[in-house]
Amino acid sequence: MPTGVTRKRDKERTREEILDTATEVFARMGYTGATLDQIAERTGTAKRMVYYYFGGKEQLFIAVLERAYLGLQVAEEGLDVDQLDPVSAIRSITGLLYDHHDKNPYMLKLVGIENVHQAEHLVKSELLSNLRTPAIDVIDRVLKKGQAQGVFVRQVDPLDVHMLISAYCVFRVANRYTFRALFGRDLRDPDYRDHYRAMIGDLIVSYLTTGAAPGMP
Repeated sequence: MPTGVTRKRDKERTREEILDTATEVFARMGYTGATLDQIAERTGTAKRMVYYYFGGKEQLFIAVLERAYLGLQVAEEGLDVDQLDPVSAIRSITGLLYDHHDKNPYMLKLVGIENVHQAEHLVKSELLSNLRTPAIDVIDRVLKKGQAQGVFVRQVDPLDVHMLISAYCVFRVANRYTFRALFGRDLRDPDYRDHYRAMIGDLIVSYLTTGAAPGMP
């Protein structure tokens, strides 16, 4: 293999290793509590290398956020529900989003941290300002199909449906420890995983198929 290609791959691998470590450190320590020294030490690289690849702490945190959101976008691009009936399609969408959040708890912690900082880092990302959210378009198509067939009786905004799913997934991760301390149940206990996955699907389907929503502003 040519030396230039090897060096490029080494650089890419080092950059990804830094991002992996930074994701964990920021998620555990918060933006304010995390330091580049901690990240460099846990990565097993020199602090100057972190500066070399990212420029500084803020730029590294933005890169971590970008990778997390892009990972969700990639997952959403895998949605293929056009051949399903509306109810099955909604359950499939809900299940995919639940699975992604279940497998990526650090993302939800990072989002919570960024909300503490009022999205001051996220808004500086040109990449995220143009981020596509494929699930919104898919949900919109499924809602219209379900409404046309008389299956879904509510006239709802697809973004609201996405919000309901996300809120459920965020609560399960963000409130894991306080919920366990108060009620003695770990929301991320593997024994409850399928139960909660089915529950959110049931909730969304029930919301769409019963009652009537008030007019949106």
